[in-house]
Amino acid sequence: MGTTALLLQLGICAALIAVGGFVLSRSADRLAEALGWGRGWVGLALLATVTSLPELASGVSAVTLVAAPNLAVGNVLGACVMNLAFLVVVDTVQRRQPMYGAASNTHLLSAGLGVVMLAFVALSLVTGAHAPALLHVGLYSPLLLAFYLLALRSVFVHEQAQRVTAGMAPAAYDRPPIRREWLRFGAAAVVVLGAGTWLPSLASALAAALGVSRSFAGTVLMALVTTLPEMAVTLSALRLGALDMAVGNLLGSNLFNLAILAVDDLFYTRGPLLADAAPVHAASAATALAMTGLVIVGLVLRPQRRVLRVTSWISLGLLAAYAMNVTVLYLLDGQEPARQTPRSGPGPAAAAPPSAPAGEGPPAPSGWPTPAR
Repeated sequence: MGTTALLLQLGICAALIAVGGFVLSRSADRLAEALGWGRGWVGLALLATVTSLPELASGVSAVTLVAAPNLAVGNVLGACVMNLAFLVVVDTVQRRQPMYGAASNTHLLSAGLGVVMLAFVALSLVTGAHAPALLHVGLYSPLLLAFYLLALRSVFVHEQAQRVTAGMAPAAYDRPPIRREWLRFGAAAVVVLGAGTWLPSLASALAAALGVSRSFAGTVLMALVTTLPEMAVTLSALRLGALDMAVGNLLGSNLFNLAILAVDDLFYTRGPLLADAAPVHAASAATALAMTGLVIVGLVLRPQRRVLRVTSWISLGLLAAYAMNVTVLYLLDGQEPARQTPRSGPGPAAAAPPSAPAGEGPPAPSGWPTPAR
């Protein structure tokens, strides 16, 4: 299939996602208002789950159908970096007040737990085969799932406590409109999910046409394409004036994406997923950690001034971190060391390729540490 045809199909997918994303955001906002749910939790639990399902589908497909751990890991971490970078857009279009001054402090919980989950992922990528595992699953997987569930519970309890303190009560509603709203939400979710699931195959074909490696394609190209649902839903939430739902969707998508790594790890039966992924992905994990840290700083300091009347200095830091991550991945593209084929049980290490000296794999990129195996 030619590049033009691929780009045309990408345009069709983007249009479907934009329309479905607006309906999805409007229905979620109405449900939050009627049921007394906080908008931050709705963004974290409902919108983030729906918009991140394409990453789940592409990740499971990558590890089961094509045995490409780099594509699965790169897709997840690249999506995390992309979501954090999109906060720059949110901050820029929020003209009445800087985003960090208007957003709820509930997002500190999502961002803080995101830092913990990213730290586990980065540590597992650096340690590689030395990371503890149970059968073919790394011990980081149950921890990621546990922290994700903790985030859902913590944000819900915190927002409900804030509503009680403020003396707010759920709005009066009758059952038929709520049922119709759930039907609209479900129909929009099917449209977003269907178009979003179509995107990874298009991104993979486009990456092959452009001749880039799976690590770079997964972290930059596929991540950009598969985060289109998050972008569409976030912009739709902003159009409705639901800033907390927009921010909660992006931060919640990162938490869900990291939990996806645990699901991918379960389906990747050759060994722990992160032990078989290239160490270059640790750069994306570190970038996501730094960007999440900047978001936490912004939510605490709540800067009111804009640089050149455009955006806050926090957003400039996020943009610089994203650009640095893409640059590093591009420079290391095609040079990342391939880890040995994982083993299902104890035994001698896999033999090195004929072109490498005995006991050594391909050389690591300049300046990139090669962990012992």
